[in-house]
Amino acid sequence: MSSPKTHDNISANVADTVARHRPTLMSQIAAPTGDEELLIPDNDVSDPEVSIVIPALDEQLTIRDFVAWCIQGLAGAGVSGEVLIVDSSTDDTSRLAREAGARVLRVPRRGLGRAYMDAIPYIRGRWVLMGDADCTYDFRVLSPFVEKLREGYEYVMGSRWKGSIEPGAMPWLHQHLGTPVTTWVLNRLFSSRFSDIHCGMRAITLDALVRMHLQSESWEYASEMVLKSVQMDLRTTEVPVRFLKDREGRLSHHKRAGWFSPWQAAWINLRAMFVYGADFFVFKPGIALTVIGLLLTLPVSFGDLHLGAVTLSLNWQLLGLALFVAGLQAFFLGCIAQVLFDYTGRRRGRWLALFPYTRTVLVAVALVALGIWLAVPLAIAYLSNDLALTSANLAQDHLAVTGLAAAIAGAELFAFVLLLHGAVVATSRERPECRD
Repeated sequence: MSSPKTHDNISANVADTVARHRPTLMSQIAAPTGDEELLIPDNDVSDPEVSIVIPALDEQLTIRDFVAWCIQGLAGAGVSGEVLIVDSSTDDTSRLAREAGARVLRVPRRGLGRAYMDAIPYIRGRWVLMGDADCTYDFRVLSPFVEKLREGYEYVMGSRWKGSIEPGAMPWLHQHLGTPVTTWVLNRLFSSRFSDIHCGMRAITLDALVRMHLQSESWEYASEMVLKSVQMDLRTTEVPVRFLKDREGRLSHHKRAGWFSPWQAAWINLRAMFVYGADFFVFKPGIALTVIGLLLTLPVSFGDLHLGAVTLSLNWQLLGLALFVAGLQAFFLGCIAQVLFDYTGRRRGRWLALFPYTRTVLVAVALVALGIWLAVPLAIAYLSNDLALTSANLAQDHLAVTGLAAAIAGAELFAFVLLLHGAVVATSRERPECRD
C-alpha cells in the first residue's frame, strides 16, 4: 500500500490546462490549500482519459460497490479512467474506496460544490464524470457519456426523465414539484431545453470545467454548471440515466440534515439562477416600459391628445414619464447584467459597439441640454408670474415634462456608459473564457 501523495504528483497535462488561464484562476484552483491529502491505490491507472470525480460523506455502506461499478462502467465503455473520491467522511469511506481501487482526496467538509473545486488540480483525465457515491446512479453504464464526449460535446447532462426512476427512488415532492419547477424556471431564464437540471450524473471536459470557474460551494453548484454551460455556449447534450433508490439502511444527505434541507437546496438553486440570469427580470421588461412610457409622453408634448372618448392629458404624460424613467433604468441594468455574465464576448462587443464612450457621452450631454431648453418656456412663465404657475395644462407644461424626460434620459445614459465600460474593464480579466 503506497503512501499519501501531494500536489507535486499532479500530471503535467492538467497543469498545462490550468496554466493557460488567468493568474487569478491559478491562485484559486491550481494550488492546494494545504488541507488536502491524496491517497493512491496500489493498482493506480497511469494515464487516464476519463476521471470519475465523486464527493463522498460517510458512504462506507456503498463505496466499495460504487467504485466497482465505476471500474465496470469504464471497461464497458472501452476507455481508460480513474476514480477520484473527494472524501470528507468520519467513517471508513476513505480506506474502503482506496482498497477498491480509487484515488482518495481527503478534504475538510466544506460543501458539495467546494468538493469539486478542491478536486480540479488533482484531475488527470481530459473528460470528467460527476455523480454520487451512494449507488443511486448506475455508473456501470458509462458508454452514453463517453460516446457523446468523443463526438465533441463539452457538457453531457444525464436525465432521469429521459431514462428511468425506480419506484421509491425520489420523494414525491422532488419528483413532481421540485425538479420539474426549477428545471422549468432555468429553461425560461436561459432559453435552454434541459429536462432534468438536478441530475447528479453529468460529464464535462476538464478544459470547460476549469474555464467555468465554479463559485457555488453547496448544492447550487449543479444549477451553476447548467446555466454556465448555456452562457459559455458549450456544445451540450443529454443522455438517459437510471436512478435507483437508496440501499437498505442508508439515509440520503437531505434526510440526515433534516426536513428543511430540500427546501434550502431549492432556494439556493433558485438564487443562483436569479443572480446569473438577472437580465431576464430587467432587460426585456425595461424595453417594454420604455416604449410604453414614450408612447404616453411624446404625443402629448404640445397639449392634450384626444383619441375618441379618451383624452391623454398632462396626468397621462406624467405617468408616461414615470414608466419611461423606470424602463430605461431597467434596460440599462439589463445591459450591464449581460456584460457581467457574458462568457462568449458577443454581448460585450454588441453593447460596446452600440454605446461607444465618446459618442454616447455627447448624446447624453445633448439630451440634458435639450431637456433644459424644453423647460425654458415654463421657467420663464414661472419667474414672470411672481414664482407661481397659472395653469397646469398649458403647452409649456407639456413641453417641460418632455424636457424632464430628455434630461433624465441623458443623465441615466451618462451614468450607464460609465458603468458599462467599467464593467467591461473589471470583468475582462476575471471570467470563464469561451472558445470557438
